[in-house]
Amino acid sequence: MVLPIYIYGDPILRTATTPVEENSEALQALIDDMVETLHTASGIGLAAPQVGRNERLFIVDLTPMREELEEEGLVLPPQPMAFINPEILWESDETSVFEEGCLSMPDLREEVVRPERVRLRYLDRDFAPQELEVDEMMARVIQHEYDHLEGILFIDHLSPFRRRLLKRRLREMTLGNVEAEYPVVTA
Repeated sequence: MVLPIYIYGDPILRTATTPVEENSEALQALIDDMVETLHTASGIGLAAPQVGRNERLFIVDLTPMREELEEEGLVLPPQPMAFINPEILWESDETSVFEEGCLSMPDLREEVVRPERVRLRYLDRDFAPQELEVDEMMARVIQHEYDHLEGILFIDHLSPFRRRLLKRRLREMTLGNVEAEYPVVTA
């Protein structure tokens, strides 16, 4: 089932999430729904708060970029991936800049500086413990989605000057003035 995506201004996007306590049919159904929602919205990452849920869970699916990433020498793990109760263990000192967007802020893209590599621990979809070290695009998407679990949005990484320039567009979003090709919930 395609879930509506919550748009900037909704308090759920600024609320820290709670750990998932157990694997269940409800959790598996949520993961399936999030994957379907992600594909419908043509995204590459989606966190539970973006669909109005408070669980520490996000989905990553870089399949739309597979060919481009493999040309760059990156080998992707099987996609989509579910990250349950993730914890970032380490971030590199080296950083990179990349233009990011967010399904909760349609048509807004900004350059964001993030660590180039990260290592994290999480439970996979089968609730099996995993540890993964990633770089480049996979690291960026994981950090972006992980931030959602902490109530942090990519615009929080921008300079105060840049955020001031976006103030009007963000205010319009909080008023529900957004256009998206997927179902949304506005504040």
